[in-house]
Amino acid sequence: MAKFSPTAAPRALPVSRMRRGATVLLTTLTLSIVIGAPTALAKTPLATGTGGAVATISAAASQSAMTILNGGGNAIDAAVAAAATLGVTDPFSCGIGGGGFMVIYLAKQQRVVTIDSREMAPAAFTPAVFLQDGKPIDFDSAVASGAAVGVPGTVRGWHEALSRYGSRSFRQVLAPAIRTARQGFTVNETFNRLTTENEIKFRQFAGASALYLSGGKALPVGTVIRNPGMARAYSEIAARGTAAFYGGPMAQAIVDAVQRPPMVGGATVRAGQMRLADLANYEARIRQPVHSTYRGYDLYGMAEPSSGGMAVAEALNILEGYDLKAMARPQVEHLYVEASRLAFADRNAYLGDPEYVEAPVAGLLDKAYAAQRRALIDVNQAATRASAGDPYLFQDDQSVPLRPAAARPPRQESAHTTHFTVSDKDGNIVSYTFTIESWGGSGIVVPGYGFLLNNEMTDFDFSGPHPNVPEAGKRPRSSMAPTIALKNGKPAFTIGSPGGATIITTVLQTIVNHVDLGMPMNEAIDAPRISERNGAASSVEPGFAASAQGQALARMGHRWDAEAEEIGAANALVFHADGSVTAVSESRRHGGGAALVQRTGH
Repeated sequence: MAKFSPTAAPRALPVSRMRRGATVLLTTLTLSIVIGAPTALAKTPLATGTGGAVATISAAASQSAMTILNGGGNAIDAAVAAAATLGVTDPFSCGIGGGGFMVIYLAKQQRVVTIDSREMAPAAFTPAVFLQDGKPIDFDSAVASGAAVGVPGTVRGWHEALSRYGSRSFRQVLAPAIRTARQGFTVNETFNRLTTENEIKFRQFAGASALYLSGGKALPVGTVIRNPGMARAYSEIAARGTAAFYGGPMAQAIVDAVQRPPMVGGATVRAGQMRLADLANYEARIRQPVHSTYRGYDLYGMAEPSSGGMAVAEALNILEGYDLKAMARPQVEHLYVEASRLAFADRNAYLGDPEYVEAPVAGLLDKAYAAQRRALIDVNQAATRASAGDPYLFQDDQSVPLRPAAARPPRQESAHTTHFTVSDKDGNIVSYTFTIESWGGSGIVVPGYGFLLNNEMTDFDFSGPHPNVPEAGKRPRSSMAPTIALKNGKPAFTIGSPGGATIITTVLQTIVNHVDLGMPMNEAIDAPRISERNGAASSVEPGFAASAQGQALARMGHRWDAEAEEIGAANALVFHADGSVTAVSESRRHGGGAALVQRTGH
């Protein structure tokens, strides 16, 4: 393979002889890879000022939101603009090939609404879709397959948000993302690392390998990627709205890619059974938020099929019985871990798509039930795996309920998603988490349209009986937890994160850091993270186990996973009494984030 030269002019080459710095032409997919990037936008993880604000993991996405806000658009308009741009610059974690959950605060009405655009199982799905000879198939082989692809909901979710609560059209809010896709973005260290981690998966699929690999290897840092296929997809949506995505040529291309995944050489994967009718019949849901209280705050999160809002609320209800402010930090973190363990035991036992499973929501959110669960915690010693409780005793339920199942090891769950948050000068707020599931989703790029399809169906439990088994038309349980907090009826802060099941613990721990330990939000986000999901050991970040905090917790019996890695990539807004707002993103995780406000304070 030729040496990569940063000064070499791009030239057309056959796919079989792709080189770094080359322009690649496919019959159904065109991507331009060049050197000499557009001027890189600076990232600042913390900004305070007045007017609208945004915090995302991408400088280009934050700037897209700010462009819409500066042009008179509201927070909902800006959120769609940021999300669309993230689909270009962070395509391995999100995009129109996936789905998500949006929590919106409407300032004039002083109410919170939520939009569920979670992916849905095709009509051909059965509980045995991921079984072979009665046993669950290998998880990794399930991920990289057409069978893993759920009906994408993102575009329908954007439409619901704009048509109900926005003030701008698809054409207006998608313009920044179309421009980014055409002009290109620069491969940074994080993008290169994520591509490298997915080389094996991407090598199997023609579209992904053409888009993101050269000679089977990740594109080097400094490469500029232009994606005219994605610009085409966005342009068609801008012109025709949801009809362009859920019907017509784009829908046919999605179905063809699922049923006959475009592979490299003789590679084969499981085909999916999605049909055009599955796309045409997809609907986003407007759902009531999960509402809970914690130390004077009103917290609003996402209801099922997300488990995030419920699990965070239950864990906080358990923690509310302790005077955490009077305790040393290791003691606080011990209780946080134990509360998380109990909440996950209940989450795993009961929660699923509410259109298929009637979960004991009232009981799980009951403060008296939290007190019963709290009594199981030893304040000086870590527990082992917890069993689910019986929340049915704490609600008026005349049906014959599904009683708690025996605790079992937690199922593998992807940790890859994105979260961001936006507000506007009028006080409207969006907290939005969306995803394509694993890094790079299924690995299948829709020919001609440049976007990756999700592998969200692997969020189902592969075997049952269980509330979260696959069924036709069902939405798999999620851990996404976009959250908006009010105090005395006024916005106080937002918080959310990617990270699969670690989303719940990241949001929970950040709230405890901010509310109970009194940390400013940037310090609450930057603090080392621990994630306990009712497993044999807790996940921690590099260096934590050997730290004074880690050793203090180890003396209480806590155990850590052998491999430490970054947990989450949070974004938040904090609203102050003087009318100013602070946007907060990660300072180092995932390469750092980009926080912007319309008018910077002095």
